[in-house]
Amino acid sequence: MTPREAYIVLNRIEGIGPRRLRSLCDALGSPENVLAADYPALLAADGIGEKVASAIVAARGTIDPAEEEERAAALGARIVTPLDPGYPEPLRTIHDPPLCLYVRGTLLPEDARAIAIVGTRQATHYGISQADRFAYQLAKTGFAVVSGLARGIDTAAHRGALKAGGRTLAVLGGALDRFYPPENRALGDEIAANGAVLSEFSLGLSPNRVTFPYRNRIVSGLSKAVFVVEAGLNSGAMQTAALALEQDRALMALPGRIDTDGSRGPNRLIQQGARLVQDIRDILEEFEFLFPPSAAADAERALDPRAAAPLPPDEAAILRALWQTPERPIDEVIRETGLPASRVTVLAMQMEMKRLVKMLPGRRLALAADIGKLVPPPPATP
Repeated sequence: MTPREAYIVLNRIEGIGPRRLRSLCDALGSPENVLAADYPALLAADGIGEKVASAIVAARGTIDPAEEEERAAALGARIVTPLDPGYPEPLRTIHDPPLCLYVRGTLLPEDARAIAIVGTRQATHYGISQADRFAYQLAKTGFAVVSGLARGIDTAAHRGALKAGGRTLAVLGGALDRFYPPENRALGDEIAANGAVLSEFSLGLSPNRVTFPYRNRIVSGLSKAVFVVEAGLNSGAMQTAALALEQDRALMALPGRIDTDGSRGPNRLIQQGARLVQDIRDILEEFEFLFPPSAAADAERALDPRAAAPLPPDEAAILRALWQTPERPIDEVIRETGLPASRVTVLAMQMEMKRLVKMLPGRRLALAADIGKLVPPPPATP
């Protein structure tokens, strides 16, 4: 058996992980020697009990690495081991790199320039919009966006990167053939076409309470920084943040309201020294060595989605109504634009998501404070 095949077999044995395999290799020399060793030799290795030793002996005649690769290929995936040139270099530096990665899509050397965006599944509208915004901007800058394809913040991060035409990597909490959550399957297909969907788990393993924490170390390990958008104090995102520190990755957080559960995690991280992120420049400054000075200086305008396309006519009409008087009652905006009141109300909410306007108490509407830097004055009505 080749060393590469040994990795595939060992990855399928319950109870064998990166740390335990390291102990076995220290005692026996190599992965293939581990599979060839007899029961007493396995039992003598540090930290290896009877259950694991028996499982290794039993695996010799029951696990076929070629068959596992065929099953992966049937899913449109391939298996990458630490012996393969396509294995992500950032993962080689963590304490417990995965024995195998099942990969749908492509892994590129430039994916080493990646930022993880993580957060709660029970995200607020604010959290989702900010995850989308920052993922969009990071992808436009040239970062790959890494996340876990879970509901909420993860989904928004992947979608933001795809919307920007950038690369995104999704790390699953279960096997590729046990896709979770099922409603994100189409999104996973889109990610595989513009990056990669990854799992370290052998085919057939469903996600559970143990697999998700294992997944989190890969999310942080693939990235230069972990950016926490919304998270509870005891959430998986906070665990990913702790792993980022262990792996010597940068840690960043989005501040939030002190009376919401999703803000408690990021706010606590900021208290403990994580970089407070308010706009894309805060992230670019952390990695200024990757960018020419002009890129950082122009990032906000060049990357903001508000500057990416012409405004729809009705939105432009609302901006024209506010441009000379940046704050006014919404009833005045309705009269000046001639649009139906219900239409203006809906557009105002949509434009607030885009950070074009702000809705104020007392049914007042205002231009966003920094819009003049990013969006030119709308043309006058002919």
